[in-house]
Amino acid sequence: MSIGELFQTDDWKNEKHVPVIEAPQSAKADEAFDVTLSVGKEIAHPNTTEHHIRWIQLFFKPDGDKFAYQIGNWEFSAHGESVKGANEGPATAEPKVSATLRLKTSGTLVASSYCNIHGLWENSTAIQIG
Repeated sequence: MSIGELFQTDDWKNEKHVPVIEAPQSAKADEAFDVTLSVGKEIAHPNTTEHHIRWIQLFFKPDGDKFAYQIGNWEFSAHGESVKGANEGPATAEPKVSATLRLKTSGTLVASSYCNIHGLWENSTAIQIG
């Protein structure tokens, strides 16, 4: 078995676990642009002590390159837990992050996320660099 076989994917508009990638379809070479990643954009994902998104990762796979490059890894540590009990805590982190990138070549942005109940999920989108 390979790690890729453990990832699930679907249309994020129909499945609340799929990471959403919001990025331009094109950008100029070496010019900064923003990428936002989230889980539960169209269908809200529970964000409770018992059921939550633990992390989101972003990779970039340049066209024609064998390898992908990790852009970032974001962990969400607060899920409403406390000494008072589950979902009684004062803080809950929402599974949404933004990053600013500069790319030199076209390729594919790949996002992955992990739900503590439903496992690993992925999504990708192409970006043209000119």
